[in-house]
Amino acid sequence: MLIRPARPQDFESVLAIYNHYVEHSHVTFDVEPTPPEQAEAKLSVFADSGPHRLLVAEADGAVVGYACSMPFRPKPAYSTSVETGVYIRPGHTGRGIGNGLYTPLLKALEKEDVHRAYAVIVLPNPASLRLHEHCGFRQVATLQEVGRKFGKYWDITWYERSVGRTQGQDR
Repeated sequence: MLIRPARPQDFESVLAIYNHYVEHSHVTFDVEPTPPEQAEAKLSVFADSGPHRLLVAEADGAVVGYACSMPFRPKPAYSTSVETGVYIRPGHTGRGIGNGLYTPLLKALEKEDVHRAYAVIVLPNPASLRLHEHCGFRQVATLQEVGRKFGKYWDITWYERSVGRTQGQDR
């Protein structure tokens, strides 16, 4: 398996993975898939350097998963915080791809002006909880019935991790 920065030609595969979860799972609160023609615009926030990254896992020439770090919130004071996410192509889960993606993503963020990484996990999702805990995230909050999808209300839990030069200086 090769882990590398995403290239524009990967965007359609990345979007196909994400859209699967939009259409068939509660793990994202998007309710409509993003059309392929919007892939480049949606993914243009990512770069090969800086705090907003998109890494892909490639196996046998195909993208089988991705991890990303995105802007946390739009206000300038939040610029040293990122929201992270990881999605694995159906049929490839449970093979360590998530950890294989998150480890280099978090290592890259350590070299940036990033103080905290956050993950929002829709419950239940035991695999994602295990992955985030394995990668050094800790649970900091749970919100009850915060989103509605597929006619049901879902809880979310927030996970947080120190990053970079300030790691260990939590408060």
